[in-house]
Amino acid sequence: MNDFFNLLRYTTLASYQWQQPRLLLLIAAVPLLFFLRRLLARRRAHVGVAFAPGPVRRDWTAVLRFVPDVVLGLALSFAIVALARPQRTDERVEQSGRGIDIVLALDVSGSMEIQDLRPNRLEAAKRIAADFLKSRMGDRLALIAFAGEAYSLAPLTTDYDLLRENLASLRIGLIQNDGTAIGTALGVATNRLRESTARSRVVILLSDGESNAGSLDPMLAAQLAHAFGIRIYTIGLGKDGFVPYGQDSLGHVRYVETRLDETTMRQLAAAADGRFFRATDTAGLREVFNQINRLEKSEIKQLRFRNTKDFYRPYLWLSIGLWLLWLFLKSTFLSNPLED
Repeated sequence: MNDFFNLLRYTTLASYQWQQPRLLLLIAAVPLLFFLRRLLARRRAHVGVAFAPGPVRRDWTAVLRFVPDVVLGLALSFAIVALARPQRTDERVEQSGRGIDIVLALDVSGSMEIQDLRPNRLEAAKRIAADFLKSRMGDRLALIAFAGEAYSLAPLTTDYDLLRENLASLRIGLIQNDGTAIGTALGVATNRLRESTARSRVVILLSDGESNAGSLDPMLAAQLAHAFGIRIYTIGLGKDGFVPYGQDSLGHVRYVETRLDETTMRQLAAAADGRFFRATDTAGLREVFNQINRLEKSEIKQLRFRNTKDFYRPYLWLSIGLWLLWLFLKSTFLSNPLED
């Protein structure tokens, strides 16, 4: 009984995919058939029937004469539903091919708090890097934070929710030793990727200053990465010169001088067959990530398997059952032969 009522529920009907959805509009024409039938009946000759003297008493049983019409209307409606072919489709997706292993190394030194990018350099980089994660399907990514030292926050993984959580946790002061250890960051990234079997291995390093910390020379680290077949993209963030950095005690905007060692960043990228990008505003940074996204494409193929199941049979059998019930009711007292 529950299965029967489930067939009639709106949620059940709404969950179907209809092969011929336009046929469902014919259900609205079913009441119109009975209206036309009654309209035509008025034009036919009437047979006079003599009743006993006095007014005819009305009884609730007179309503029963409409039962055959209701049964016929339901039979026609369910037949239309069956003709519209309700279906449900299960889709299974299989991926094949090889993705790319990418290590994202972000500078979290104190200078990343400078506000030439809104709200500051680090927050702008985090937001756009999160959008970059959404565009990578099937690739493994890792996250490294560096300042005066470098730490691996997330290993190579396809768990993008974990990566987004770690990316959101980045903040100024996360690494106590301040500075910009670009060489150490590249060394940690190379260590993550050196045993990777991916067809392409990439480091995206984002910094806003010059290397002034760490025990590993940046150029040596880039050459080591190249020896392992790792490509490096370097992104220089922010403007040179005097840029806004917070407020002083009187509430006035404070300016500090900043400079990016663009020459070294270019040399690092060239040493590892990569490219250098400069982003001086948020729109420029977004375009840089879009360019990297176009340069590093994964060869992921998707195979879709669709299994379609028809659900018209219950409605067809229900229509046939109601049709047979209507034929039976035609031979009972509920039918009026004078109207038929």
